[in-house]
Amino acid sequence: MVSNKNLEIELQELFKQKRYSEIVFEITTKTNENERSAGLFNLLGISRITDNRKDKNIVSLAVEDFKKGYLLEKEGVIGIDSLSNFVISSVLLRDLGSNSVDFDEIISFYKNSEKICLNHRGINVAMTMVYRRLNDYQGVLFHYERLIKIKNFGIRDLCSYGYWRCFDKNWKQSDFFDYGKFLDKNLPEYNERDLVPLSKEKNNKIRIGFLSSDIKGGHSIIYFLKTILSNYDKNKFEIFLFLNQPQEDQTTKEFIELVDKSINISRFGDIQAINNIREQNIDIMIDLMGYTSTNRIELFKNRIAKIQILWMGYCNTSGLKNMDYIISDRNLIYPEEEKFYAEKVIFLNSIWNCHCGLETKIEYYDPPLNKNGYVTFGSFNNFDKITPDVIEVWSKILKSLKNSKLILKSAKEIHTNKRIKKLFEKNGIKDSVIFLDRKDEKEDHLNAYKEIDIALDTFPYNGVTTSFESIWMGVPVITLAGYNFNSRCGESINKNLNIEYLIAKNENEYVTKALDLSNNPNKYLDLRKEIFEKALKSTLFDGKNYSKNFFQSLEDLNN
Repeated sequence: MVSNKNLEIELQELFKQKRYSEIVFEITTKTNENERSAGLFNLLGISRITDNRKDKNIVSLAVEDFKKGYLLEKEGVIGIDSLSNFVISSVLLRDLGSNSVDFDEIISFYKNSEKICLNHRGINVAMTMVYRRLNDYQGVLFHYERLIKIKNFGIRDLCSYGYWRCFDKNWKQSDFFDYGKFLDKNLPEYNERDLVPLSKEKNNKIRIGFLSSDIKGGHSIIYFLKTILSNYDKNKFEIFLFLNQPQEDQTTKEFIELVDKSINISRFGDIQAINNIREQNIDIMIDLMGYTSTNRIELFKNRIAKIQILWMGYCNTSGLKNMDYIISDRNLIYPEEEKFYAEKVIFLNSIWNCHCGLETKIEYYDPPLNKNGYVTFGSFNNFDKITPDVIEVWSKILKSLKNSKLILKSAKEIHTNKRIKKLFEKNGIKDSVIFLDRKDEKEDHLNAYKEIDIALDTFPYNGVTTSFESIWMGVPVITLAGYNFNSRCGESINKNLNIEYLIAKNENEYVTKALDLSNNPNKYLDLRKEIFEKALKSTLFDGKNYSKNFFQSLEDLNN
């Protein structure tokens, strides 16, 4: 057998030439497993996985290589690199559908080596991946804060940090505003000599662009974007859809049919994307992502249209000087708070968003309370939004009502379900919570609302699509009053339904309202009937009037 040191030196040239399969062969034939160094294990894992990221068996082998490399040299540079690779490859393996990944072990490894990991970019990025899959916003924030503190961050890191702060009720709107300015300063500003000049030529029609990475089946924004794309005056407006997604499905194609022109910029670098968009001479460009998704916020920093607007995908300030407006309503941003938004606020007449409606007909459903004899609560919100604070409040409700149940939709990530169950168990109500399996079929999803008496909104990150769905299905949604755009979406929805009783001023009142409805069946049944009668008549689903107001607001800006 050759020495580890000599073999590592020999393999460096092969690695530079990207001859990964040869490296795997050399290491596995020239060394015994019990004789390999941490460096060889790390190199073996990298060589296995580089060209085989979708092969579960090979990724599994790489995971074991990285783990052995870390355990051999916990305190050294190679060991920490191995740990970083171990975490990333474990997450990849889990995403490929493996149930063998132990996130508790990963966290234990990190904590054992935390002192030498704190300033290591790779391991901090890797740990955000773990905590994101556990829906643990505090863990995610900790590691993004480390990247910011050591000044070793990328734009995606900064956007993700701002997004995950929306789950933290201790961050004030002034904090979001200050952070937005910090992010803006760190976005790249390209030399105008490399960019196509913004056109001053006036178009025959007002050209409106929408930029998104999420025009695909199952994404929530499609139900709101469809409202306006189905109701615009083609004599006045010309609409462009800019897609930042490599894959286009049937839903994407349906949306392309609704607009005048579509351009996929997902394979363009920033400068090419900016130039391509500027060449279209867009009058108003609307960003549907903000800090979320696979955003292209750098493009807005460098101005791609005469007027730039933030709407829908991210319900908070972007912080960008060049983001001219944010679309909102007067239930979401109060006059004295406008100073904490970098953008000027466009206040629509009623609500900031309008759902296009669902294929399932609105009809009155007999509440499950009548057949069960007990109250069933429910929330189909993303588990990211179900924080420990939310679970604590929901637990108080369930403890106060004999036999009451809470239905949640299971997360795709089994470790998330495990963590959420532990939090409910800690609050003493594990047996009161029912986890429904996730199903992709929309009809199955909507039918699940028929098993719910009262929907419980999350806070401070409110549900939006789920609240519209609940109301469509006749289920009342109790929401908590917020302190900024992001945390007041539930308020705006219930105010536009003209049922303000369902808005709690604080956590105690949230619990009280849930108990009041549960203990007064007649009051509850009257409320269900009221929702059924008001839903379609409300501004929540009035697409024509909403669209008229939406486009009139844009027309006013362009004059």
